[in-house]
Amino acid sequence: MPRYRCLAAALFLAAVLPVASLAQQAQQPMGGGNATGGAHAAIHDAENRPITAGGFVKSGPVVYQDISQKSGLASWTHVMGTPQKKFIIEANGSGICLLDYNNDGWLDIYLVNGSTYDALSGKTAPPHAALFRNNHDGTFTNVANVAGVENDRWGFGCAVGDYDNDGWPDLYVTNFGQNRLYHNNHDGTFTDVAVKAGVTLGNWSTGATFGDYDGDGRLDLFVPGYVHYDMSNPPIPGTKAVSYSFCNFRGISVMCGPRGLEGEPDHLFHNNGDGTFTDVSVKAGVSDPNRYYGFSSVFVDLNNDGKVDLAVADDSTPGYLYINKGDGTFEDDSYASGFALNQDGREIAGMGLAVGDYDNAGWDSLFVTDFSDDYDVLFHNDGQGNFSDVSYHAGVAQDTIPFLGWGDGFLDYNNDGWKDLFTVNGHVYPGVDKQDWGTTFAQRPQLFRNEQGKKFALVPPVENTGLAIVTPGRGAAFGDLFNDGKIDVVISPLDGHAILLRNVNPDHHHWVELKLIGGSKGPRDAVGAAVYLTVNGIRQRGDVLSGGSYMSSNDQRVHFGLGDASNVDKVEIHWPGGQMETVHLPSVDRIFTITQGKGITGELCTACKQAKK
Repeated sequence: MPRYRCLAAALFLAAVLPVASLAQQAQQPMGGGNATGGAHAAIHDAENRPITAGGFVKSGPVVYQDISQKSGLASWTHVMGTPQKKFIIEANGSGICLLDYNNDGWLDIYLVNGSTYDALSGKTAPPHAALFRNNHDGTFTNVANVAGVENDRWGFGCAVGDYDNDGWPDLYVTNFGQNRLYHNNHDGTFTDVAVKAGVTLGNWSTGATFGDYDGDGRLDLFVPGYVHYDMSNPPIPGTKAVSYSFCNFRGISVMCGPRGLEGEPDHLFHNNGDGTFTDVSVKAGVSDPNRYYGFSSVFVDLNNDGKVDLAVADDSTPGYLYINKGDGTFEDDSYASGFALNQDGREIAGMGLAVGDYDNAGWDSLFVTDFSDDYDVLFHNDGQGNFSDVSYHAGVAQDTIPFLGWGDGFLDYNNDGWKDLFTVNGHVYPGVDKQDWGTTFAQRPQLFRNEQGKKFALVPPVENTGLAIVTPGRGAAFGDLFNDGKIDVVISPLDGHAILLRNVNPDHHHWVELKLIGGSKGPRDAVGAAVYLTVNGIRQRGDVLSGGSYMSSNDQRVHFGLGDASNVDKVEIHWPGGQMETVHLPSVDRIFTITQGKGITGELCTACKQAKK
């Protein structure tokens, strides 16, 4: 263990624990069902609230405002199982996808819904997913019924990708049971073609990702599996499904799993180019023969060789990192790369998976959210796809320990040119509210400000603002919903109303966003492209990605904060397939459409239009 890690841990414990209680704390039993650290002392704020539902300040910069009611998103409610959360299938929540489904230049919002035992058995009507169309005026209208994407199955995740290269985003939805592939019909509706395409699978699928792993110009599809769940034989403690040892946390009885339960394998589907896919998981080396509990995944080029690699956040089992060998197969570098375990050599309960070049070094790092009594892990890319756990050194470990993290993202919320971190939190055990553990079932999100790539500083949650909402958060997606150059956040709570946090940070920094359109030899939506923007001597990187966060998909337009700079020195686009193109941006504070080989082919300036009114 590095010396700074030991010192940080010692200082933290000395500050918050009475000396006489250290041994007592260390002896408290931890859960058998989840990978987590040792029991930590309860942390309360000045008003004696657990820190996960407190720690608010009276005044300070207001970064996010909750506009869920005003926007219309609060009209939709997520439903998953019963409030008691007796079984693991009821507790993990669902993801969110941001996509411009009607190609009008404004992001729309797809919210996956769960289900209940009664709905699956036909006793009650199933809950529906939502597709909120952006009305361009700060409000959204749910058109899921008209669009044909209500799903009506026990939903978990979603991923966005134009798999048939027709210029319209398609949507893959993962379920317990058969998955759906919604093909965009170009008229505001979708058709589920999963059966024809051969990607339905079965049982429990989670956070999928699209990516062209073999360089043939077509998006392929990776789908992680979580737990092999049997509705007729649920994991009740002491039954043949699971033993008692996997059904406790800190000495109290809780729902069982995921440890102790059979896992589901992962699947890689190769795009055949005719509307069908072929399962090549075993051949490609990504089938997960260990049957780890996969949650979130993303295709991204981690060693900068022009080929997308694959990262998978696994719950309470080692994380997977596969390096693309360029011959249709992957090398499992999970342990060799440093991504499989945290720096203590422990498996973590990996939930969310964020990708970003936070130190502007040209290499994408990875951030994985974790269970309570453990820290979220920042894996710094040291180059060539080798990673170091720098969580304590970077300042993101200690503050995350009481929280249980889910959706996460790197985003430049203040447009200063450095990517910040946002995490969405919430516990899985309702019973934690009856214990004095300093943690709660409903929790507030956390925003960490990037201090020029060296450290992250926790942004204080100001009362009655977006950072002070307390909810059992799960899915999260990040994007510019109002085309104003500021990154907003959509949150899907477990059994709650959808939440929209609008970015109202008072900075006046400049920005640009790039919507990329690929050429004839690569994916039309340019998924897998890496963009390098140079301004004032600093070279930032952004990627066009599908998947990530917690079983979600973010805005696929690449966003760059410019600070006070009013012009961009250089934009270098590394397109999927290997072509590199340099583009000159004539102005800032705009969304540019760039078509491969043609340069700028479109421009949107919302502020310009408002100024003319």
